[in-house]
Amino acid sequence: MQRQAYVPGLTALAAALALGLTGCSSGAGAGVDAVDSKAGPASDPAPPGRYRTLFEPCGSVPQATLKGLLPGAAQLPDEEREQAYRGTAVVTYDTDRRVGCNWKADTPDASHRLRLDIERVVSYDPAVSDDDRAQEVFSGKQVAADLPAPQQTPQSPPATQTPGTPGTGTGTTAPASPAAPTGSATTPIATGPATTGLEPRVLDGLGQVAFLDDVLSSGGPDGRHRTVSVVFRTSNVIVTVEYVEQTSGSAEPPDSRELQEKARNLARLLAERLEE
Repeated sequence: MQRQAYVPGLTALAAALALGLTGCSSGAGAGVDAVDSKAGPASDPAPPGRYRTLFEPCGSVPQATLKGLLPGAAQLPDEEREQAYRGTAVVTYDTDRRVGCNWKADTPDASHRLRLDIERVVSYDPAVSDDDRAQEVFSGKQVAADLPAPQQTPQSPPATQTPGTPGTGTGTTAPASPAAPTGSATTPIATGPATTGLEPRVLDGLGQVAFLDDVLSSGGPDGRHRTVSVVFRTSNVIVTVEYVEQTSGSAEPPDSRELQEKARNLARLLAERLEE
């Protein structure tokens, strides 16, 4: 009789222990779920730029284009002419991040230099995209060229509602401007010096943003040295085309319009190359 009473007691004790363990397990799981729900979803990093590599720079300019940019090369011996058109690659530590090439050709009256620099910008801040970081770098170059950085136009404040105005209901009315006295002269607005269209300026229709810089300086005794730079950005890549002509002696100063046209045409060609 005692043996029969003892067995049911052990059964009840085992059942109680099992319920206790189940309750502890349920409580732990609920606590983890509560912590995870409070943490919220992790924020996504900023998107990467479009470009992961760069093209080879010295071979990116067709020889027909180089003949127009380096007119003195046609007068060089065959070997020197081929070297002039081949260009010299700029040594960089990472050709997936930055590449460049230089060309030159000299004549007794003038010398020409062409420099190409291509930079792929990468942002190391997960909250800043490669494109945004590239725009920061581009803006710095634009300011360094004494061109103003792009500014956002402030929005005009909303007109104040004037209650009780006949015929307006609940609409808004702009304050009336005082009428100018009859016969009073109009004050001219200062517009600054007239421009020729060749001054340093922001360019449209080239990459996403672009600008041109044009600097004329002394190039030695009776010589002139003109440097035209065209810089543009497409996504996270910034391209700089620098075209230089130096005259000597009694030769005419380098023509701004001609140099700008040649530099811009090359920049357009490279922009098309990036879109391929």
